[in-house]
Amino acid sequence: MTLDDPLALSLAREDPALFLQKYRPPVLIDEIQYAPELLRHIKMSVDRNPGKGGFWLTGSQSFHLMKGVADSLAGRVAIVSLLGLSRRELMGAGRESKPFLPTADDIEHRMRTGGVLDLDSLYRLIWRGSYPALAAHDDVDRDLFYSSYLQTYLQRDVRDLARVGSETAFVRFLRAAAARTGHMLNMTDLARDADVAVNTVKNWLSILQASGIVYLLEPYFANITKRLVKTPKLYFLDTGLCAYLTEWSSPQTLEAGAMSGAILETWVVAELLKSYHHSGRRAPFHYYRDKDQKEVDLLIERDGTHFPLEIKKTASPGRDTAGHFAVLKNAGLRVGPGGVICLVRDHVPLAAGVQAIPVSAI
Repeated sequence: MTLDDPLALSLAREDPALFLQKYRPPVLIDEIQYAPELLRHIKMSVDRNPGKGGFWLTGSQSFHLMKGVADSLAGRVAIVSLLGLSRRELMGAGRESKPFLPTADDIEHRMRTGGVLDLDSLYRLIWRGSYPALAAHDDVDRDLFYSSYLQTYLQRDVRDLARVGSETAFVRFLRAAAARTGHMLNMTDLARDADVAVNTVKNWLSILQASGIVYLLEPYFANITKRLVKTPKLYFLDTGLCAYLTEWSSPQTLEAGAMSGAILETWVVAELLKSYHHSGRRAPFHYYRDKDQKEVDLLIERDGTHFPLEIKKTASPGRDTAGHFAVLKNAGLRVGPGGVICLVRDHVPLAAGVQAIPVSAI
């Protein structure tokens, strides 16, 4: 049942009790944020019949949806954050997907089930993006889709969440943010390029996070409170939207252009996030950077062990590609198997505990 249907929406708002009599559990209600009146009645129904799986609530406006759920269904609901379709979901293997770790067994399994992903196919995936209407339907016009999406997003979400005096300024901010995907976030530089105040950038970035447009990857520090005050890295969660905002006209120009490495890193990080979020798990991700500017692209933390990853646009990684992994042990961290995610055809060892990982294994 979708509340995009005006008749269903009218009933849900005007007589939520009758709506739930008509649509009895188990029921999936899409766009639930349009009828917050239903949530109190769902709560009463769950309290009367505490079995699991009676109500499945989905919505495309995550900020409004989460606010209503937090206010009305605290302690009675499991929350799963769904990003765009992952590559494995597009292959029909979503049920088998599990949170990614660069262990030998996990990579072996992923290599057996990941198919082949050549350079052209990879950048077509990146350029087209992961929104279901585009990713699952080749006949949908990509530029028309993103143009319409942006207009809907501006009118529906942004105006509700922020005082956007000028849509032109907000789009300029979006373009400037997209150009920085895969890089450390400098609020001052972003404000300058968007021609808005730094406080406005902070406010608008929080809106992009709340609506699932961007992800901020925090740096790792042994003292967890310090992670919140250091510079994060910015990633767009949909590479197609990012490529559209930065005006790459084709997969070929994107692959050959100045953003090709950064947007590959963005795609890999988003795919790894999906492996966690779509399994109902929090993604324990950070990046590492020390005072000597030695950086590791991604750290996955599990049970006190840190699994390091580098993401490179190369088919010939050398031992030095993962050279900064050594600084993790020097920093006193317990380090597990690591890898360099790149364009090799097969996984091969690079050093003790480090292997080259094909993007097809993601």
